[in-house]
Amino acid sequence: MSSDQPIRIVIAEDSRIQAKMLIKRLESSGYHVRWGADGAAALEFIREDPPDLIISDIEMPEMNGYQLCQSVKQDPLFRKIPLILLSTLSSPEDIIEGLQAGADNYVTKPYEAEYLLSRVDSLLNSPIEDDAAEDQAAMEVNLRGKSYTVQSGRQQVLNLLISTFENAVEKNSELIRVNQELSRNRDELSRQNQALERLNSQLESQNERMTRDLQAAVRIQQSLLPTTNASIDGMDVAWRYIPCDELAGDFLNYFPLDDEHVALYVVDVSGHGVASSLLSVAVARSMTRSVSSSSILAKLSADGGTNITSPHEVAAELNNRFPMEEQGELYFTMFYGVLNRVSGELRYVSAGHVPPILMRKGEKPQILPAEGFAIGWIEEIDYDLEQVTMRPGDRLFVFSDGVPEAMDQDLNELGDERMLKAIEATEGLSLDDAVAHVKTTVDQWCRVNGPKDDVSILALDFPS
Repeated sequence: MSSDQPIRIVIAEDSRIQAKMLIKRLESSGYHVRWGADGAAALEFIREDPPDLIISDIEMPEMNGYQLCQSVKQDPLFRKIPLILLSTLSSPEDIIEGLQAGADNYVTKPYEAEYLLSRVDSLLNSPIEDDAAEDQAAMEVNLRGKSYTVQSGRQQVLNLLISTFENAVEKNSELIRVNQELSRNRDELSRQNQALERLNSQLESQNERMTRDLQAAVRIQQSLLPTTNASIDGMDVAWRYIPCDELAGDFLNYFPLDDEHVALYVVDVSGHGVASSLLSVAVARSMTRSVSSSSILAKLSADGGTNITSPHEVAAELNNRFPMEEQGELYFTMFYGVLNRVSGELRYVSAGHVPPILMRKGEKPQILPAEGFAIGWIEEIDYDLEQVTMRPGDRLFVFSDGVPEAMDQDLNELGDERMLKAIEATEGLSLDDAVAHVKTTVDQWCRVNGPKDDVSILALDFPS
C-alpha cells in the first residue's frame, strides 16, 4: 500500500501503558495512530474517519474486541478494513470466536513489536476482497459441546488461521530459544558449580592450614604463661587467664629476678586477634627473666651480680621499643612490679593499666595509686614510679581491664565498687580460691553474653 498520506491506524486498548508502547512503536514506523481506551471509543474514531487498519485488544470494558470486530465487519462501509485482534487468550474457543466476529488476524500477547509490525504490513499489502455470496454462507462449528456460527469469507478465515499458525510457530520458536538459553545457563551453572567446588576445596584446605597455624600460635602464647600456681620461697601466687578468642592480647607472668626480688606483670594489648596476639608475644619475649647486658628487667653488674631495672625504666624502654605507629596503631597497658621478698617493698609502674588492689588483714581492700600513659602512645615519656610496703599476710590483686569492665546483658560494667566487694568477700579463703571467686564474679555478671574481653587475674600473698 502506497500513498502520500500516512497510513491511519486506530487501536483499541484499555491498558494505558500498553497503548502508549504500541503507539510509540507504530508512530516510529511512520503510521498515524488514534487510540480508544475501549471498543466503543475506538468505534467512534472509525466512524468519524475510517482508518486503513484496526488493532484491538479483546478484553476491554464497555465493548470488547469481539464486539468491536462484529460492529466493523457487519457494516458494509468498514468490513474491508483489516482488523487484528490482540489477546493473552490462545485456546481453540478464542480462535473460533475470532472467526465468528470476522477478524482478519490474531496476535497473542505478549508479542514482539517487530512481529506485530510484520502482521500490519502483510494485511495492508493484501487488500480484503468481497467474497462470493456462497462463500459468505453461515457455517455452524461445534467445539467442545458449544455451537458457533461463522460467516467470515474464505480469505478472512484463511488469514486468521494462517495468523494463528504463525502465532503458534512464533511461540514455539520462542520456547525453543528459551530452552536453548536454559540449556546454556544450565551448562554455565554446572561449570560454575564445579569451579565453586574447587574453590570450596581450596578454602577448606586453607582453613585447615589456618586452624593449624592458629593452634600453634595459641600454644606459643600459652608457653609464655606461668606453668602452674607456684610458691616462691613460701610466697603463694595464683592466676587465671581466660582469652575471649583463641588468640588473646593479654598475658601475665611472675618469676624471681634474684634471691630477693620477684617480678610480676600483667599486660593488655589493645584489640583482639592475630595482630594483638603477635604484639603480646613480642612484648612477652622482651620481658624474660634472663639476666644479660641486653635484658630489660635485670642486667649483669661489673662484679657478676644482678642490677634490677627500676619498673618505671622498664616502662620507658618498652615505650621506646614499641611505638604505636610501628605496631599497626596497636598499643598496650601494663602493670609491672618488683617485690622485695625480704623487706616487703613493692615498687611498680602502671602504664595506663587498671590499678592494683591491696587487701590487708582485717581491712577493706584499697585501690593503689596508678597513673601513666599506655605504652606506645607518646615518645620519650617519663613514667612515675609507685611504691608500697607489703606486710605479712597482705594480699595483692592485679587485673586486666576485662575484670572491672566486664558487661552484663544491659551493657552495665562490673565496676570498681562491685570488684572491691568481690575481693573483700575472699577474706579467709586460700589465694587460689580467692582468685577463683573473682573469676566467678565476672562470669556471673556477664553470664548471658560471656566476657567480651580477655580476663587476666594475678594475685600473691606476702608470707607471714
